[in-house]
Amino acid sequence: MSNGFDQPVMMKIDKIINESDDTKSFMFRHNLDYKPGQFIMVWLPGIDEKPFAVSYYGDDFFGITVLVRGKSTKYMHSMGVGEQLGIRGPFGHGFSITDNIKDGSGNACVIGGGCGMASLTVLIESLQDNNTTILTGATTKTTLLFKNRYKDITIFTDDGSEGSKGYPTDALEDLHKENSYSIIYTCGPEIMMSKVYEFCKKHNIQCEASLERYMKCGIGICGQCVCDGQMVCKDGPVFDSQALGKMSDFGNYSLLKSGQKVSINDYGKWKEA
Repeated sequence: MSNGFDQPVMMKIDKIINESDDTKSFMFRHNLDYKPGQFIMVWLPGIDEKPFAVSYYGDDFFGITVLVRGKSTKYMHSMGVGEQLGIRGPFGHGFSITDNIKDGSGNACVIGGGCGMASLTVLIESLQDNNTTILTGATTKTTLLFKNRYKDITIFTDDGSEGSKGYPTDALEDLHKENSYSIIYTCGPEIMMSKVYEFCKKHNIQCEASLERYMKCGIGICGQCVCDGQMVCKDGPVFDSQALGKMSDFGNYSLLKSGQKVSINDYGKWKEA
């Protein structure tokens, strides 16, 4: 259930930040009762309603980060300061920060891929005074998000245009030997998150992953975002190792808007359409 707005509240865009070639952040001057990893539903009157992670958060403001994909996000990118969006939420189950991470006796790793970094930003800021490794990946340097937002961040790009060539998961083995992680948080392409989960399973590390599925209602009624009986909007979007281990669709299948079950690769192509 929501601990904020159950019905859309119209809010003015206070500020717009150009994050990359195809991504903008929209800031709102409003208090939001939010926990890292939850999401909000954003309503465009007459167009659609879509879920977004909260990527900026403070006592009297919050922001969302929007990658251009289809009709709704193209429209949002055309909007300006002072125009209004409907905000509903926040919803869902977020990330957990264990006592050993809070007191600094344990080490955490945060792994983001592409626009998945938007779901991890507030968590990272909650962890920054602790022993935390931050890894981020993108296809190329012009699509990297938040690379200058944190004092210590390790960058990977598919083409090697910035940071190391390859993927964040490439470095996990060596980093774990050095830091002995007790938990790894991740959000990004599901194939990447599946690799993170398998690594955590192999090394007996707790894993928390934020999943993406097509959502209509955001509160567990429509069933569109179901993944092996779990409602991503209500039971997630963040799932721990124990839950992920019971979800055979994780890393393999998802549902299209029509309800058709497809491979994760085909779902990714649909999202870009």
